[in-house]
Amino acid sequence: MVFDFSFVLVLATLVTGLVWAADAWLFRPRRMARAAPGTLPAEPVLVEYSRSFFPIILIVLLIRSFLFEPFRIPSDSMMPTLLDGDFIFVNKYTYGLRLPVLNTEVVDLGQPERGDVVVFRLPSEPSTNYIKRLVGLPGDHVVVRDKRVWINGEPQPVELDGVFEGFGHTGAQIATERLGAVPHRVLFIPERPSYDFDEVVPAGHYFFMGDNRDNSRDSRFPEVGFVGQDLVVGKAVLIWLNWNLPNAPIWSRTGTRIH
Repeated sequence: MVFDFSFVLVLATLVTGLVWAADAWLFRPRRMARAAPGTLPAEPVLVEYSRSFFPIILIVLLIRSFLFEPFRIPSDSMMPTLLDGDFIFVNKYTYGLRLPVLNTEVVDLGQPERGDVVVFRLPSEPSTNYIKRLVGLPGDHVVVRDKRVWINGEPQPVELDGVFEGFGHTGAQIATERLGAVPHRVLFIPERPSYDFDEVVPAGHYFFMGDNRDNSRDSRFPEVGFVGQDLVVGKAVLIWLNWNLPNAPIWSRTGTRIH
């Protein structure tokens, strides 16, 4: 169980719903019986607020839990795909419906695919959300050597596209990498050494990497490691705003689909 904003929404929904229901079934009939004929007794302030806010909180909870949840990108580990300050929508139903707080799957609608940009809970601190690209599926032998990725002995194609400019890391090498059938852009910082890796992804787990390969704390590092399927939050699908001072807002980011 994770005590985050979803927990607050669930608690608020329960409290307001119980107050409203208890009044409707128990206390309101008593007030009506005691009131003078032809008059309506005053409704307690707590009941009034609960009746007003319960449906709103419930709708927000259902949307965030089962449809889309907003997130803000707090770092540059996914550049050039995502920039620091991007506000994104995460699809919560692509990988199946999960109960809020408990994160227990109740409906299986699909599984993450290689190349997806995924939000997940940090294994060592489940209250913290990370966003990375899915590189290794359960059972894959993943090797990272000299900034190249091998999956099950097959090198993943990379084509250098020149020098990156703008939004930080100017001068880094920009490239197009293909994971299976998914092409995407990545950054390499020439002056930084390769952080190599060589392991098999355990059953029920995933291996993630940031697109900013030399500036990403991801599954290559023990503080992140392999991520269990039960920690997957959803698939990042759309940028709806970028707001990161002093350059905010970057209007060209609005409406950009995440690939």
